[in-house]
Amino acid sequence: MNSPYRILVVDDEPDLEPLILQRMRRKIRSSEYEFVFAQNGLEALEKLNADPTIDMVLSDINMPKMDGLTLLQQLPGVDPNLRAVIISAYGDMDNIRTAMNRGAFDFVTKPIDFDDLKITISRTLEHLAEWREALSSRDQLVALQNELSIASQLQQSILPKTPPVNDKYEVSANMEPARNIGGDFYDYFTLDNQVALVVADVSDKGIPASMFMMSSRTALKGAAIGVRTPEMVVGEVNNQLHQDNPTFMFVTLIYALFNPDTGLFTYSTAGHDPPLLVSGEGTVTELPLTKGVALGVAPDIAYSQHTVTLAPGDTIVLFTDGVTEAMNASKEQFGMQRLIEVFNGRPPSSASAATEAVFEYVREFTGDAPQSDDITCLTLRRP
Repeated sequence: MNSPYRILVVDDEPDLEPLILQRMRRKIRSSEYEFVFAQNGLEALEKLNADPTIDMVLSDINMPKMDGLTLLQQLPGVDPNLRAVIISAYGDMDNIRTAMNRGAFDFVTKPIDFDDLKITISRTLEHLAEWREALSSRDQLVALQNELSIASQLQQSILPKTPPVNDKYEVSANMEPARNIGGDFYDYFTLDNQVALVVADVSDKGIPASMFMMSSRTALKGAAIGVRTPEMVVGEVNNQLHQDNPTFMFVTLIYALFNPDTGLFTYSTAGHDPPLLVSGEGTVTELPLTKGVALGVAPDIAYSQHTVTLAPGDTIVLFTDGVTEAMNASKEQFGMQRLIEVFNGRPPSSASAATEAVFEYVREFTGDAPQSDDITCLTLRRP
């Protein structure tokens, strides 16, 4: 029987310990989780140094003696493979953003939504398990393909699995990696009253591309927390990636914010294909590109953004070039026009139906031809 995951909760609120033990009792009884508690960062470090079996740290930011941000800086010296999730007051975006930039894997806000906390813990520990598997298998690998397989599992583990549930919008996404691991990723998360969406494609393939993809994902989520404009977020991520990029890799990306109350969809592209807008009547429009090159190429690039208003029934389709450049046995590419024809006169009934349609048409077109690149699609629909 596997040992339970041990989670260190660091918070100076006395009511949190009995609340976590009560709300997590099923996980505790089933021996999936064990919880250890500390009142501040100093006490947490003592327990971490004394107990190397702790897998994950769930820490508040504001605490006496040593706060959560300082604790985050100390964790790599204790165990570089620890995963940390930060807790902060709702709206404390500056501190949350700093925490993400200091290595926090994810965050939750107070008052704690325990359903969201359970999902966050599960996702964090899933990634930790995949990472440990990669580390334990690395020395035993006898072929590059095995390494690529592990990297692919890591890549898949950080992709969100559960779309936000909201009667004002629907989100659906999928990524099918190529045989040789690439660097595609997608993400979606809520920021106050908006939902953030991202689809990205890292240059090159293999383990370095997968690692650069993870760095890009962390940098973007950290920059996005300030709920600023997409063009500002993309510009900051570009500068962060360029500062520490010895391999001279780059990533193309589209980052967007959708306001479900107004229907405003604002996006910024960085060397990436533009989104498609499918109206409720089945009219397909290729939205304009915005100013800006791929991220990581050069510092201080000026990026721009574009805004459209989604009417009820409208769908936005975001994708990587693995869709449009998918090739059949005759080396013919799927192309933008075929992607447009997927929806021309056939508006999707849901976001998931839109995503499934893209993959279905691409598979039908390519047939038995080998897949040469990751294929990623994310769709947003306003019901």
